[in-house]
Amino acid sequence: MRWLKGVLLILALMVVAAGGGWLLWQHKLDEPIALQSPEIYEVRSGMGARQVIEELHERGIIGERWPYQLLGVVDPARLRALRAGEFELSPDMNAHALLGKLSSNDVVRHYLTIPEGRTFAQMRQILNQAEPLVHDTRDMSDEEIMAALGEEGEFPEGWFFPDTYQWRKGATDLELFKRAHERMVNTLDEIWTDRQPGLPIDSPYEALILASLIEKETGAPAERTRISGVFVRRLEKGMRLQTDPTVIYGLGQAYSGSLTRADLTKSTRWNTYVIHGLPPTPIAMPGRASLEAAVNPAEGDELYFVSKGNGEHQFSATLEEHNAAVRRYILNR
Repeated sequence: MRWLKGVLLILALMVVAAGGGWLLWQHKLDEPIALQSPEIYEVRSGMGARQVIEELHERGIIGERWPYQLLGVVDPARLRALRAGEFELSPDMNAHALLGKLSSNDVVRHYLTIPEGRTFAQMRQILNQAEPLVHDTRDMSDEEIMAALGEEGEFPEGWFFPDTYQWRKGATDLELFKRAHERMVNTLDEIWTDRQPGLPIDSPYEALILASLIEKETGAPAERTRISGVFVRRLEKGMRLQTDPTVIYGLGQAYSGSLTRADLTKSTRWNTYVIHGLPPTPIAMPGRASLEAAVNPAEGDELYFVSKGNGEHQFSATLEEHNAAVRRYILNR
């Protein structure tokens, strides 16, 4: 085969040298490719250079094949370096830039956002709808997913860090579950190490539960530590936490969109109007700010808060003050 390659090389040089062919070839390699607008092109696993060149031509990305075919003879390493992946191509590329892109690690990145405060069920819906993500977990139960992550028997709620994750085509949803879970474990360990002393919570998991309540109660950054302070003081005094999001979580599919008096008295594992202390599990995925607030509550004497209807809360130290706030912001709304 070596002699054949040598013959091909000699023939190629003769062709490009004849009648200014070398200059024409260089011109063809230097001129812009045939694209009119940016386009995503995928080099699929197992594709050879000849197949890539043919497909680029068929899709109108390159105008002529022979400059690339000749390059494969003169400098075969340039085409052997092509890598599998999705690549974003632009009209201003020439042949050198095109081949450089297709030989690089600069593949298309896809992004998926898991918002703070979402439940595990909602996270599964987001991943199920993500394309072109490979869906390995669609037919798996929650328990099977946790077992696949090495957490057999662990309740999944709260154990995944809400954030924007970047991934390449070919990634699986299980890989994203794994990354989000590891982020939450590492973040929780870090935050627990920096907790205030004397808190009425005894483990990182209880901090995760408390953080999920804070996350669901407010989206106002300035309020997180104050709400944490209210919950911590109520725990210290043996008062029920009485937070509506735990009622909603406990109702599950039975939640109609608005809470009733009957809902507040319905006995579920999570209803903090009925149970004492923290619920047995988180009720959502808290972000870092809520995790930090859970272990660093604001000082004060406030024991109550009520929504003002504008995304903020009115805090009160006594039941009398709280009832007045309820009349103002809830009953007269």
